[in-house]
Amino acid sequence: MCSPAHGGTIGHVERWILHVDMDAFYAAVEALDNPSLKGKPVIVGGLGPRGVVATASYEARRYGVRSAMPMAKARKLCPHGIFLPPRFERYAEVAEVIRGILHEYTPLVEPISLDEAFLDLTGTERLHGPPERVAREIHRRIPNETGLSCSVGLGPNKLVAKIASDRAKPGGLLVVHPEEVQGFLDPLPVEALWGIGPKSTARLAQFGIRTVRDLRSVELEHLCSWFGPRTGEHLWRVARGIDDSPVVPSREAKSLSQERTFPRDLFDPEEIRAEIRSLALNVAERLRSHGLLAREVRIKVRWSDFSTHTRQLRLPEPTDHALLIAEAALSLLSRLENRGIGIRLLGVGVGELVPARFRPLHLFARDDLSQTILRLRERFGEDALRLGPGG
Repeated sequence: MCSPAHGGTIGHVERWILHVDMDAFYAAVEALDNPSLKGKPVIVGGLGPRGVVATASYEARRYGVRSAMPMAKARKLCPHGIFLPPRFERYAEVAEVIRGILHEYTPLVEPISLDEAFLDLTGTERLHGPPERVAREIHRRIPNETGLSCSVGLGPNKLVAKIASDRAKPGGLLVVHPEEVQGFLDPLPVEALWGIGPKSTARLAQFGIRTVRDLRSVELEHLCSWFGPRTGEHLWRVARGIDDSPVVPSREAKSLSQERTFPRDLFDPEEIRAEIRSLALNVAERLRSHGLLAREVRIKVRWSDFSTHTRQLRLPEPTDHALLIAEAALSLLSRLENRGIGIRLLGVGVGELVPARFRPLHLFARDDLSQTILRLRERFGEDALRLGPGG
């Protein structure tokens, strides 16, 4: 049966959710640190032949450059652009300053990525005044205290707040009151709603549905028959601006992974094994920095024909030991048949993560050796130390 599930209300308290989205964040930080880049088409991402765009300044976007676009295409669209590799440590440093500002207004801050977050301002009026005032204050403070532009949306739920901040870009502030939600959403294209990607947009267009107003006019039963009960109900709800999802202030990592796309296909077995070891060490470093242990190790291999295979195994006990993770990853690699074609991407990941409240002692793998390896790599760089064939 297909029927809408209405969420509850928070008593008589009006719900207010704020969405803060930094504008072209990585490129903006680069221009902040190097003022000569201001007003220029800055493109941040992988600079190799198979790299992708992470962020493009608005000057670069005028030429059609977009996030997740292959860097080779970005260079063709904007040959005079300034292409830079990402500096994630610096971006995280700036993001921490921004997050500190947000936490002054509510503990309910949900970071979505380094450059955007939701805040639940419901019931904070006595401390900070009306949510609209808080929205204006945050919108003013972030540029004043960081030198970076942000877009802010305020609405009765996460869906509306996110769409509002998108519509306010770049650098704007948009408030949508509960009684304004339908009038705000109706004229928008359906792809502005959550969960409606290119395929769903094309399918809806086959039924003559192009705007939110068009979608809202369709009976729930029809949507369920076209898309199935789950998706049909989702479309029915978002077309009416219904979203009961909470702001979750902290997210425990469920997995960590590291991937590498190579500028040339790899054929040599020992070179492939060396890359797996290097990726395993990177993952172990991230586990240590997050204070986590992993019970599952997985690998990902993408061949030159773009076919992708994954393998995983469960460890007898959780670990962050670099050598054990590398050994498990190599074991998984050995399970894949040699297809006689090159490899374009390798990945190593870990899952079933738990806090590192204690670290198991391993009979055949000394923990001090793992810590020494990671400390040397942290101090002298990833290439300072690599695991040999026996490690």
